[in-house]
Formats: sequence, C-alpha cells, structure tokens
Amino acid sequence: MFSFFKPKSKSMTIRKISDDFSATGQITPDQVKATAEAGFKSILCARPDDEEPGQPSFADVAKAAEEQGIAIVHVPVSGMLGEGQIIRFHDAWASMPKPMLGYCRSGARAGSLYATLNQ
Repeated sequence: MFSFFKPKSKSMTIRKISDDFSATGQITPDQVKATAEAGFKSILCARPDDEEPGQPSFADVAKAAEEQGIAIVHVPVSGMLGEGQIIRFHDAWASMPKPMLGYCRSGARAGSLYATLNQ
C-alpha cells in the first residue's frame, strides 16, 4: 500500500468537550486498547466507511472495541446532520456507558452530534 494512504500519526489528539464526552480524529484498531486505558467506556464513530482510501473500517474498530469490553456505535455522517442521525446518537447516548470517545476524520462531526444534546 502507498505510504500516503496510511495514517500520518499513531497518536490520538483527544479534545475533552465535557466530563462524559471527548472527540478525536480517526482511530485505528490498534489504538482502541489505549482508548480503554484512558478510561473511555464507549466509542461513537461518526465517519462513513470508505470515506478515504486506507481508512480503517468501522467493523475493524468495532471488533477491537468489543475485545476491550468497550461499547461502540456507528452513526455515520456525510454533510449536514440529519434527524435520523441525531435520534440514533441520542438513543446511544442514553444507553451507553460514559465517558464516550467520539471520532470521525477530524472529530468535528462527532462533536456536532454531541452538541445536539444541548439544543
């Protein structure tokens, strides 16, 4: 595989948004253990599969999360948030353990889903 398809960094830049929610860019299955060690109990993936070449699939990240005992949900967002995505996130938020780490390409879409809780 071409090197420009691989993630540029193995470290996560996590932005704490509240005591129960943080956001980051794309995570890899190899980073899920560090996510668990950081104390996260659940993961939200707001990134559609195949958004860019070389991106880990949700299924691969989910498998790693399940092996670590972390709950995970996929609420893919392309473009503007839709009502269905907001409802699905709110349902997941109500039922999943906290703190939650949300990710997408940059963390912005995951953060936008979280922001809908206060509207």
